[in-house]
Order: sequence, then structure tokens, then C-alpha cells
Amino acid sequence: MIRIIKTDKAPAATGPYSQAVETNGILYISGQIPLHPQTGQTTGSEINKQTMQVLDNIGAILVAAGYTFRNVVKTTCYLKNLGDFAAMNEVYATYFTVDPPARATVEVSRLPKDVLIEIEAVAII
Repeated sequence: MIRIIKTDKAPAATGPYSQAVETNGILYISGQIPLHPQTGQTTGSEINKQTMQVLDNIGAILVAAGYTFRNVVKTTCYLKNLGDFAAMNEVYATYFTVDPPARATVEVSRLPKDVLIEIEAVAII
């Protein structure tokens, strides 16, 4: 069975995709960018503020699906500038405080709305 997760506590999808999809006890969270859920505007111009907003958006989707950050087993982080890696890690570590998930981080040439970061996640019950 497939369950589509949708919450107004995270930004609405900006294209033909769901915020998250759950199937067989696995939650797949679509890439989140630093959009404020109420305004739809990019939060901040610095990597730390943008990373916080992205992880807050992921957190809202996790809660809507009945999960927590402790359920996250894998993330993929897309950075516009790999030079932001250390600053992103500082914020990231405050959300994943115990036994952080597996992760890949890659530098990309451009992200939607010219933001600095996008993160996708997979969680299990």
C-alpha cells in the first residue's frame, strides 16, 4: 500500500511530485529546499539559515507521517558550493544528535530557485 504524505507545515511541492511517499514501512521524502511553508519564500541567504529551514521542513514531513529524525536512515545533501560543507554540517549535527543516518553530499551547479542546499531523506519505522 502506498500512502502520500502532505502537510501545510512544509512547503507545497513546486512540481509534479509529493512531499513524501510511504510504502512498506519506508518513508521517501522528496528533496526539500529552504522555502518557508507559509510564505513560499527562500529563508535567508546564508547556508546555516537555509540548512535549518530545509531540516525544519523535513521534520514537519516526518511528524505528519508519524516519524521522527531518529527514523531517518539515509539522506542526500545537494550543495551549490562544497565550500559550505562545514557550516552545513554544524547545523545538520543539531538535528541528528545520536547515531546519524548514512549520507551522501554532492556539489551541484544549480538548485531550484537558486538556493544553496537541498536535502532528500529516507526513513523507516
